[in-house]
Amino acid sequence: MSTPVRFAILSMAHVHAPAYAAALQALPETELVAIWDDDSERGLRAGTNFGVPCYVDLHDLLRRDDIEAVIITSENVNHRDLALAAAEAGKAILCEKPIATVIDDAEAMIAAAQTYEVILATAFPVRHNLPALRTREALRSGAIGEPIAIQATNHGTLPPGWFTSRDRAGGGAVMDHTVHVADLLRWYLGQDPVDVYAEMSNRLYGLSVEDTAFLTLRFPSGVVATLDPSWSRPPSFPTWGDVTMEIAGTRGTLQLDAFAQRLVLSPAQSQHVEWIGWGADMDRAMILDFARAVRNGTPPAASGRDGERALAVVAAAYASAQSGRPEAVAAPPD
Repeated sequence: MSTPVRFAILSMAHVHAPAYAAALQALPETELVAIWDDDSERGLRAGTNFGVPCYVDLHDLLRRDDIEAVIITSENVNHRDLALAAAEAGKAILCEKPIATVIDDAEAMIAAAQTYEVILATAFPVRHNLPALRTREALRSGAIGEPIAIQATNHGTLPPGWFTSRDRAGGGAVMDHTVHVADLLRWYLGQDPVDVYAEMSNRLYGLSVEDTAFLTLRFPSGVVATLDPSWSRPPSFPTWGDVTMEIAGTRGTLQLDAFAQRLVLSPAQSQHVEWIGWGADMDRAMILDFARAVRNGTPPAASGRDGERALAVVAAAYASAQSGRPEAVAAPPD
C-alpha cells in the first residue's frame, strides 16, 4: 500500500471506538486524521487523547477531500443517518455491529453505498481472530466431516450507558451479542439459517431490555445451532466475555475458544484474576483488511450485506420471543 488511507471516526459513543482509533494510529497503512462527535465534550476529549481535530459539525468533516474512509462507532440507532451522509460524501464506510437496529435501515445503507459507489463494510472482527480462522479452515477441509450440530456462546458483562437503552441500542443482549456468532455461522456453513426460536428474559438486572437469552437456529443443510448471547458474566469476571463453539460432525468434533490465547495473572494486590491476551490483534487485522479494500478496490472481509444478514437473525429472534414459536429469517431482496 503506497500511502496510508486517511480515516475519520464518527462518534466515540461505542466502547470499541478507542481501540479502533488506537489501531488506526498503530498501523502504517492507516492514518487517523479527524473525529466527529455529537457529544462535544466526549469528542474533544478523544481528539486530545489521539492528537487529532474533533468536529461538532458532521458536514464540515465530510467536506474534507483528504478523508477517504470513516468508521462509524455511534449508538446503534444512528448508524443509518451517519452512513447515508458519509456515502453521499464519497467516503468508504466501516460500520460497527449491528449494522443497524432494523432491516429497513440496513437496506437503506446498502442502497446508498451502491448509489454513491463506496465500500460499506461491517465490523465483524472475530472473522480476523486466528482461532476462528483456523476453525473455518478445518471445517472447509472436511476435518470433522459434515457438520451436524453446533453449540455456541457469546457471553458478556453488562455494558455501560446507552447499550441498555432500547431507543438507542435497539434491544439488549440479543441485539448486542447475537450478530458475531450469527456471522461466524453463516461464514462457516456458507448458508443463512431458515428460522430461529428464541427465549429471552431480563431477570438478571431487571432492565427494560433482555439480559439473558437462548437461541436455536436451523439451517437448510439440517445443521442445528444453539447460541447463548447473555450478559451473564459478573463484574468480577476477568474479561468482557467470550466467543466459543463446539461443532459436532459426521467424523468428529471441533472446539473453538476464540480468546483462549491468554495469560492468567493472579496479582497479590488484587482479589481478581486477570486475563492478558497474547494473540494477534483482531481489531488491527480487520481495519487493515478494510484499508486494503479501500486502496485496492477489493471486497472487505464482511460486507454491508453480511451485516444485514446477521441482523436478520436478530430480527427473527425478537419475533420468536414475542410469538413463542420459531420465526423465519427474512431472505435478502433480489
